Amino acid sequence: MLAVTGASLTEEMYGPMPELDPDRLFPPDARTREIARELFATIANRPILSPHGHCDPAWFSENAAFSDPAHLFVVPDHYIFRMLVSQGVALADLGVPRADGAPVEQDPRTIWRRFAEHYHLFRGTPTRLWIDHALAEVFGVAAPLGADTADEIYDQVAARLSEPEYRPRALFDRFGIEFLATTDSALDDLSHHDRIREAGLGGRVVPTYRPDAAVDPEHGAFGENVAQLGEITDCDTGSWDGYLEAHRRRRAYFRERGATATDHGHPTARTENLDPDVAERLFRTCLANDASAEEADAFRGQMLTEMARMSVEDGMTMQMHVGSHRNHSDEIRRLHGRDMGFDIPVRTEFVHALRPMLDAVGLEPGLKMIVFTLDETTFSRELAPLAGVYPSLILGPPWWFFDSPEGIMRFRQMTGETAGIYNTAGFNDDTRAFCSIPARHDVSRRVDCAWLASLVADGRIRMDEAYEMAGELTTDLVKKAYGI
Repeated sequence: MLAVTGASLTEEMYGPMPELDPDRLFPPDARTREIARELFATIANRPILSPHGHCDPAWFSENAAFSDPAHLFVVPDHYIFRMLVSQGVALADLGVPRADGAPVEQDPRTIWRRFAEHYHLFRGTPTRLWIDHALAEVFGVAAPLGADTADEIYDQVAARLSEPEYRPRALFDRFGIEFLATTDSALDDLSHHDRIREAGLGGRVVPTYRPDAAVDPEHGAFGENVAQLGEITDCDTGSWDGYLEAHRRRRAYFRERGATATDHGHPTARTENLDPDVAERLFRTCLANDASAEEADAFRGQMLTEMARMSVEDGMTMQMHVGSHRNHSDEIRRLHGRDMGFDIPVRTEFVHALRPMLDAVGLEPGLKMIVFTLDETTFSRELAPLAGVYPSLILGPPWWFFDSPEGIMRFRQMTGETAGIYNTAGFNDDTRAFCSIPARHDVSRRVDCAWLASLVADGRIRMDEAYEMAGELTTDLVKKAYGI
């Protein structure tokens, strides 16, 4: 923990504040807790591998100082502002930009005060764990965040952000990040990644191929995006064969810049394996903007299978993030645009949905397809049994709403008995909040050690196996799943 100079307001009122509980998230009974402590000590300081997330590559290419605490913690973080919105705070009052350019709160201190005044809303949530960890471990804050300490903590964090040691590249090295993947549109020129490579960070920052904007017929600019894809790859994307070739070339462009994976955010897990002539007719219908909702879903499903085939060819790991009803509020989408926290989990089916793709390529040697879901009910019923038999299928860690101590523990308990740990992808933080990365990995490592400790305590595995499994869950499975 960083040293704090001078007594804080809270220290003057109540005395020194305790540091983070060193046994947080470990089991309450003494024997199992001691086992968890021993396991955690062996993996706590392993390097961080972040193979899927949404950090901005510009942070590392430009290495500019983060502007202020509000724009570091509050404005970009859906976990934070959706909770405040649920209690009546408007997005505009938190500085979240309007799609129509209308004015929003610009004063970062005012935004921070509103956040601090409502910080009690996060009691018991993983967001509270992450922010407490970041404030204490990254910025040396000893006082609990609240209305009375908002200005004091704002000033302390702002002062740190002005120091060279708090620039993005310095924090990257300090956090012990060995590998970090961003998520990038298929149409991105990746110029930031080119500059990152020239800068020579201590770890690797690589792109991830996300083709959704040129794959989803219900994306508002699908036709324009497909045309742009053709222009930048010198392919005729008015034809089915040319369209597929454009994706192949673009994937190669990403691979040249270090990409090891693709990512696909689809509303359902539907896959198709259509005859080429049927697929071409469907593509032309979508390109003409004449596709029904059913046809658009079928096309997305066909493209998942096509992307899996391309992964067989080029070796890129394929990630599927499915099961979110995105932009649930039309009003918020109209005022603030897409992806502003109003995304809700929906019931998702996998057994029948994935079968066309698995029939096509599911037994291909070397293919790796990582599946994420927001429907926890499918873990033990569908996904663990599927991953427990298909060599290409890997279970992604708890995602989004379930990236929590309870969600991680449920995942291990529901999938471990059928798929074990060796058909899972370890952990990834999936965050756009840079300073939360160490906290998220800390939570995952602690919960994994708590789970392993319970297996040792009831005699299901030996202690030497638990030590080995802890290391595999922390780094080894991630490297294997993502080809790092």
